Amino acid sequence: MIHNARVPINRRRMLTIADFAIRQGEHWCVLGGNGVGKTSLAKLVQGELVRGRQHVSYAAGFDPARDLDSISFEEQQRLWALDDRHDISEFSAEAKDQGTTVERFIIPAAHPELLHQKEVQETLNALDLSNLLKRGIRYLSSGQVRKVMIARALLQRRVACNRLLLLDDPLEAIDQRAQSVVRSCLQQSFDSNNATLLLSRRVSEMLPGITHLAIMEDLTIIEQGPIEQICDTDAFLCLASPQVPENHGIPRGQLTEGRDATNRLPPIRLHKVSASYGDQPVLEDVTWLMDAHHHTLIEGPNGCGKSTLLSLIDGENHKAYGQEVYLFGVRRGSGESVWDIKSHFGVVSNEIHNRYVKGWRVLDVVVSGFYDSVGLYDDSGASQVEVARGWLTCFAMEHLAREFFHEISFGQQRLILLARAMVKQPDVLILDEPCVGLDDSYRRLVLGFIDSIADSTSTQIIYVSHTRGEEPRCINQRLSFEPTPSGGYSLLAR
Repeated sequence: MIHNARVPINRRRMLTIADFAIRQGEHWCVLGGNGVGKTSLAKLVQGELVRGRQHVSYAAGFDPARDLDSISFEEQQRLWALDDRHDISEFSAEAKDQGTTVERFIIPAAHPELLHQKEVQETLNALDLSNLLKRGIRYLSSGQVRKVMIARALLQRRVACNRLLLLDDPLEAIDQRAQSVVRSCLQQSFDSNNATLLLSRRVSEMLPGITHLAIMEDLTIIEQGPIEQICDTDAFLCLASPQVPENHGIPRGQLTEGRDATNRLPPIRLHKVSASYGDQPVLEDVTWLMDAHHHTLIEGPNGCGKSTLLSLIDGENHKAYGQEVYLFGVRRGSGESVWDIKSHFGVVSNEIHNRYVKGWRVLDVVVSGFYDSVGLYDDSGASQVEVARGWLTCFAMEHLAREFFHEISFGQQRLILLARAMVKQPDVLILDEPCVGLDDSYRRLVLGFIDSIADSTSTQIIYVSHTRGEEPRCINQRLSFEPTPSGGYSLLAR
């Protein structure tokens, strides 16, 4: 229960919650757009906001450190960071460290017998995790890690009552086929012996089984109560039909007159390229030509190798060497440096997002795109700062320039990373799930900007998405991953 909480979030913003309570058997959804305070409310419930702890009380016997499970991108970031800190591969004879395996993470140490229960096996099978139990979580895709975290929380609910499950947009990064399974598994776990707090940016992603609804705006709750009561309010109806923020256009200095692809070399050409990790094949005989006029959509299930494919292209993966990977007419391994390759690409991805930790201001994050660095370590020129501010203005976020990146909302961070990717006018913009963490209005804004980039600049687009129908209009080439008999994936162009 929260009562009369006024908690500073940063130097300018205050979380204000008069009264909010979650009781056993209640399953709440907190609904609101980017930056309204949902994550701050969740941190207050968890006891992570030190200045607000005196305003939070728990039921007798409830300990948030023991009885609360959290599933969010922030929690994923912490999980990856912790596992990386424990990496001992450089001391291993095989130069490899599996780290925390899926099985060890999911199954409570005190209840190893759970692994053999029929219901548990059914859950693991439904989430496509049975064949990943011995694999380290550091080798999984973002969507697979999200399913692993959900499976663990569901099993924790099996062995203990009175648990609170905190879900921050749990379907994000999970492929379309698996989303219905996850929805069903979560709904089945909602009962009178536990409670749920779902944070959602989109009305369409509210889970079945939700009993109560709270709507947030400007760091406070403006409506709360039983879901059937709140769904009739004006606040809910506004969120169900959001307005698209104004598109301020591409910065004038980045407009390109007359895009002519006739004499330009294809930016990407792959011929029978393969990649594997140990004995596990990932990509098999992938052939792909991205010509100078293409804007490409890449789609496929979690774990199919989309991120591996992108890393072969943008210089992050050494497995490209010795294979027929051509970038702008030059074969990888022809004497170019990694930084030569990176100079052609702007990238927005979960991996880059995870690398940004505390300490960087928003403007510095955007300017760092000129150097392909995580953070800013060189003195930037006035012209670079001007371009960076121009992109912030495009997204109506110039007021965040001096804020710390880790203190703004996850969705706002995502937009900042898009600005970072575009400041150097890349030849190819790689967008790996760019709309993850964005509410409906900002998703439409981002898709509109991507089309503006394709129409008004020389930059070509590679767009990766799990969400059906969520793609920019400029797409004119589609790639789908198809499973192979040996367990890997090949690529099908349409």
